[in-house]
Amino acid sequence: MSKLQEASLRDLHPTQLTVGMIVVQDKKKHLEALSPADRQNFMKAHPMPAVIGPNGTLYITDHHHLGRAAFDAKTTSGFFLVEADLAKCTPEAFWKEMNENQWVHPLDENGVRHYYAAIPDRLNKLVDDVYRSLAGYIRDAGGFEKTPTAFAEFIWADFFRRNIPIETVHSDFQTAVRAGLSLARSKWAKNIPGFIGK
Repeated sequence: MSKLQEASLRDLHPTQLTVGMIVVQDKKKHLEALSPADRQNFMKAHPMPAVIGPNGTLYITDHHHLGRAAFDAKTTSGFFLVEADLAKCTPEAFWKEMNENQWVHPLDENGVRHYYAAIPDRLNKLVDDVYRSLAGYIRDAGGFEKTPTAFAEFIWADFFRRNIPIETVHSDFQTAVRAGLSLARSKWAKNIPGFIGK
């Protein structure tokens, strides 16, 4: 079992390009409502899985929304658990290993894949993908289950991206959530990890 460790949020590198900023804002409000001690306990209770990369750089592989929210809430440090130590790898071998383990997801807010070099070096540089927020809200409303499958939320976000117009998501988010709930339980979603429809 990996030991819980603490690091400055400025030192944690993302392994993706996007987050859903509506979800980030919700988490930020939650953190800001906590006392400093409770906030630290909350961060401790939700450690970010991380991989040690070349030069000892820490790359978080999950909980990007919490990391970004904590950064925006002026929390100085976060807690992490090391999944793997790839410090001795060359950058090329490192990214190959990260990709093989599905620990990296360089897709932009339009679902387009980029070079690993496009991944930001700080949590506060992650860009908004409104469909990631939509997927988060639909999951929380019981549309699908949280699953250990790597990056399942990206698969759901892309599914909604193809089926719910961006105008609806921007102009009437709750209507988009309702539409997504029906879609999530439809036969069109049955092969997506976390599907709980008929």
